[in-house]
Amino acid sequence: MKQFILKVCMMLLAVTVTVACGNGAQKGDNAQEGAQTEAKAKSASNTGKAKKSKKKNKNKKSSKKKSIFTPPSAGAPYEVLLVAGEEDFRTGAVDSLYNVLTDDVAGVAQSEPCFKVSRINQAGLSKTLRLCRNIIIIKIDPSLYTTPKFKFSRNVYAAPQIIMTIQAPSALKFKNFVSDNRDVITEFFNRAELNREIDLLSQDHQPNFEEQVKKMFGCDMWIPAELDKIKVGRHFVWARCERFVRKVEQDISLVIYSYPYRSTKTFTEEYFIRKRDSVMKANVPGPREGQYMMTTRPFTLVSDETVHGEYAQLVRGLWNIKDYDMGGPFVSIARVDEKNQRVVVVEGFVYFPNQPKRNVLKKLEAALYTLRLPDELDLQRFQFDLDEITINPD
Repeated sequence: MKQFILKVCMMLLAVTVTVACGNGAQKGDNAQEGAQTEAKAKSASNTGKAKKSKKKNKNKKSSKKKSIFTPPSAGAPYEVLLVAGEEDFRTGAVDSLYNVLTDDVAGVAQSEPCFKVSRINQAGLSKTLRLCRNIIIIKIDPSLYTTPKFKFSRNVYAAPQIIMTIQAPSALKFKNFVSDNRDVITEFFNRAELNREIDLLSQDHQPNFEEQVKKMFGCDMWIPAELDKIKVGRHFVWARCERFVRKVEQDISLVIYSYPYRSTKTFTEEYFIRKRDSVMKANVPGPREGQYMMTTRPFTLVSDETVHGEYAQLVRGLWNIKDYDMGGPFVSIARVDEKNQRVVVVEGFVYFPNQPKRNVLKKLEAALYTLRLPDELDLQRFQFDLDEITINPD
């Protein structure tokens, strides 16, 4: 009984804690302003939603399981708290890392940072701020370090949480190290956020879409539950959510379609665009007759990726409606279904004019990675999580 009462008290305490993980932070903030963010805190979001610990590779050996006494982490997805000493602010070390984290999101027309970043002095890292979901600590000391290095720990003060430490003997070596590893840093936290979203999808997803996908493609997939408007076409399923956010129309969609796999030439940029435009023309009409969705050229970014151990084509780009002033970003993943000799494409696209699109687009991207092809359905221990970027665990 005492343990039960203690657990309830800890949960109530976590709910009442307010945090300042990124709320109110702006690019012009200095160290003193960052230290005052606690006074401007908002309520912790995602209360009670903790990421399940999963061991998949050597990095995750350092994972700390969430105990009943571990409070939920604070802050919104894609928020990062930078912690550094006063000298690190003066030397520009903090700015070098800040600039990397706030680089523009790929595949979005308007400028939007990859992460929302707050910066505070080491002395300002209070018990409240330690609950932030993503923390990077800068440590520069020639008496302690000889070479720059990454370290990270998981779920130290809250869950889900990642604390990365970047250490270096000098500000110059720190800046060079951050510049050389900018993609490692951003992708490490990006994948952590995608995996958190995948975990949430495993707990709550759209059942009608899942049923249609199994029926038509023999696949399985989780998508956000709010995408409850389902349209079915020929080798095509479209889930959609239309709503107004701050009096602005927001249209969120996710589609799945397939076409025969011919050869490796199937995965060229030109072939992808031609197939995509053909499918969208037949299934995603505009408001008037003769109008339909098409790919906006030349704004496509195509990359070869590995998803669940197999080849995948990742495409980011922009879409528009023919002869109509409407468009937005999309992200798609194409994979080969070897069992049925076809290409299965899953894609998320958003219409949210003049508003931030990063978080909603990333939420759709996380759903794309949950696709299980027919020959993956029977795997007893299929791992939905993306493999982490390899760095040294603490």
